Amino acid sequence: MFSGAQISLYPMTGDFVGVITAALAALDPYRDRLRIETDDISTLLVGPPEVLFPAMRDLYAHAAGTGAHVVLHATISRGCPGEPDDPICETSSYGIRAPLEDRKTAALAAVAEAPVLDRRADAQLSLYVMGAGDHMEEIYGCIDFLKRSGTFDRSKNFCTRIGGDSGAVFATIQQALCSFGPPNGHVTIDLTVSANSPSRR
Repeated sequence: MFSGAQISLYPMTGDFVGVITAALAALDPYRDRLRIETDDISTLLVGPPEVLFPAMRDLYAHAAGTGAHVVLHATISRGCPGEPDDPICETSSYGIRAPLEDRKTAALAAVAEAPVLDRRADAQLSLYVMGAGDHMEEIYGCIDFLKRSGTFDRSKNFCTRIGGDSGAVFATIQQALCSFGPPNGHVTIDLTVSANSPSRR
């Protein structure tokens, strides 16, 4: 199944080129396990979620560590019928469709094991489970998981806000994509993550 993300990083600093290029270098340890393509608008990451999300996290954490106000925006997708299967995306992360409560329990356990990176992340995300059937049950299940994840901040119009250490935040987002929706279905997340915003002061 195809899985990947289109990511754009926006540093609010005069040295935005340096922040972006240095953050992209944080992807180097993942280049043998991801397909990475960068152009003047975004960077495409294609690969399994257990590699994709740590790579996104490390790129974000590197940029956040500069102290500049930076925003990462990503469109994340799995199972898109318009994309060909790619062997690099092979994973067991989606597994068999267990009962919703069991999937929530497993997702919460995965977030609890996330590494601590000492880089704060404030994020908002919207989950889209494509197709008919019980998509709203899956979305409500994800919202309940987010509220119990330890990263929940508040519900907003059209999205849910989460925050905390970037290790836990990106683990939460990974579980939202992997644990909800049909295992072979099309699921997407619209994600915005902010670091060092002057609005928080």
